[in-house]
Amino acid sequence: LIKSGRIIDPYQWLDFIGDLWLQNGVVKGLEKYIDVPQQTQVVDARGLVVCPGFIDIHCHLREPGDQDKETIATGAAAAARGGFSAVCAMPNTRPPIDSVDMVVILLDKAREEGVVRVLPIGCITKGREGGVLVDMHALAQAGVIAFSDDGSPVADDGLMRQALMQAASLRLPIINHCENPVISAGGVMNDGAIAARLGLKGWPASAEEMMVARDIALAEATGGLLHLAHLSTAGSVDMVRRAKERGISVTAEATPHHLTITEEWVMTTPSHQRPYNTNAKVNPPLRTQRDVDALVIGLADGVIDCIATDHAPHTSSDKDRTFEEAAFGISGLETALGSLMSLVHSGRLDIATLVERLTAGPARVLNRPDLCPATLKPGSPADVTIFNPDAE
Repeated sequence: LIKSGRIIDPYQWLDFIGDLWLQNGVVKGLEKYIDVPQQTQVVDARGLVVCPGFIDIHCHLREPGDQDKETIATGAAAAARGGFSAVCAMPNTRPPIDSVDMVVILLDKAREEGVVRVLPIGCITKGREGGVLVDMHALAQAGVIAFSDDGSPVADDGLMRQALMQAASLRLPIINHCENPVISAGGVMNDGAIAARLGLKGWPASAEEMMVARDIALAEATGGLLHLAHLSTAGSVDMVRRAKERGISVTAEATPHHLTITEEWVMTTPSHQRPYNTNAKVNPPLRTQRDVDALVIGLADGVIDCIATDHAPHTSSDKDRTFEEAAFGISGLETALGSLMSLVHSGRLDIATLVERLTAGPARVLNRPDLCPATLKPGSPADVTIFNPDAE
């Protein structure tokens, strides 16, 4: 029995102080007060938020191929510490998740070592090379819950159109990495005054926005389910807003780092040896305060459907280099809630909306209630997160 917590269940539009009763891995009861048998274990949740387990629709577990950076076991453990009961593993592993055999290997490993649900995302193209589509029907039957070449965009317009059409027949989303590689080529941080001051090649907002515009147009033409990964610019938010107003099947995510910090973090270096912090090198790059503000507003009003960590861990040697040489990516599973609560404490986002964007929001994008119920409704799997909203 989880007793006297603030129950927030966005799926049921519930927000009240009450009790949650779990039995044999299933929600047994949800009421203001529940009288349970004497032998029941009781957890005092006074002052704590009790909600469905968070769902991360976009993370990198690095296995197979880069186990020195992360494994399914360590990634799942980090997810649990961060409040996530389900994580969707991107397929840019080595080898990539582009075949039934690779999906089976990942699922078997997840069953053996994953302390949370690990759901595989399959590649869009073979080898993530952007040339030939994978067998989407076979991968869907094997258990993938979406398709993405994340880390690389599907640059070929005709191929992206085919992918949207095939995935639409399976009712699975295409998650595209929003980047025009011709525009971004060689860029390592946001194109602007700070990049110029540091002598680093800039990455314009237009590189993202051109791909977002193309994908929205193709989604409208095909009726496919398009999900836009890691939005970072005000222009992208505006295009998604207008697309939804026109009834196009498009959803979008934003990351904790793009919602809370700006390009100025590149200069918050922990040492005096270099004028920059390579931990702040991410793809897409951290943007301006104007972009952050637009993302937060889009998250608050539902234009951005969910928060995804884009957890991308690296070894210290990957980051302890010049900014140009350092790897793109930031670890986010354990710090997501802490950073996002800054939006709540500053009054920019209410806590019920934050919980929704971490639970029901991603569950809606995936549309797999059998795997991600994202509710505390009696009879549902007991995927539960409890946190102190005032803890540092």
